[in-house]
Amino acid sequence: MAIMHGGPGADHSTMLSFRPCADRFQLVFYDHRCNGRSTGAEVTSMTWENLTADADALRESLGFDKWAVLGHSFGGEVALEYALRYPKRLSHLLLLDTCGDARWAQEKAPSLLAQRGYRPDVVETARRFLNGEIAPREMLPSLVKLGPAYNPHTGLLQLPHMLISGLGAKLRPEALILWFGQAVRGWTVMDRLGEIRVPTLVLAGCDDFLFPPEHQEELAAGIPNARLVIIERAGHNAHMERSADVIRAIRDFMTDGGPGRT
Repeated sequence: MAIMHGGPGADHSTMLSFRPCADRFQLVFYDHRCNGRSTGAEVTSMTWENLTADADALRESLGFDKWAVLGHSFGGEVALEYALRYPKRLSHLLLLDTCGDARWAQEKAPSLLAQRGYRPDVVETARRFLNGEIAPREMLPSLVKLGPAYNPHTGLLQLPHMLISGLGAKLRPEALILWFGQAVRGWTVMDRLGEIRVPTLVLAGCDDFLFPPEHQEELAAGIPNARLVIIERAGHNAHMERSADVIRAIRDFMTDGGPGRT
């Protein structure tokens, strides 16, 4: 199973909470080009074509005829593009807190934060961050300010894990700024979801402000026979806030792979 991390500008360490799945599945963690510790490519090369081709080259080099792909957030968008571009190389598609239309985060997320009572400065930080309007030095402070919005149900039990993941992460602000500021603007695959024919799981936190349940319902409805699972008391990083629930949903899905709604 390929694990595609979110971001952009983050790395695979944000996905290490999936490691317990290694008792049943072979997991492949990697950093997208221009993200994390991947080097040697200009940030302008971070295109859909290259991101998906990189993933497929990795699949081929590891000797898999097909593999399951799990993508979170930005990684879920890459996973959707991979499913559309390399349909014969995919066995299962798992989409975690992601979208099929960039407008959900860039246009709607700040308004949703305002509706939920977040301070105006937090709302404005979200707007600038999600539209690539920050300076490189602002990436980490912005993430800290937006932390309670991303992880609204993080308690003392989850905090140590998140802090360890954050301290070990390699951030690449230039990837985030280019992606949100230029590359993903106007992107949508909502009109092509019907082309996806592999078993698909759409999984998200109930309180994700970036891609709320109403978008998850649209996403799942557009993919033939997709299974939709909404995790209660979880935000955008459901795999960190409710790790056991997310892993259980993944194991159940990979066992039977059938449609359903939870």
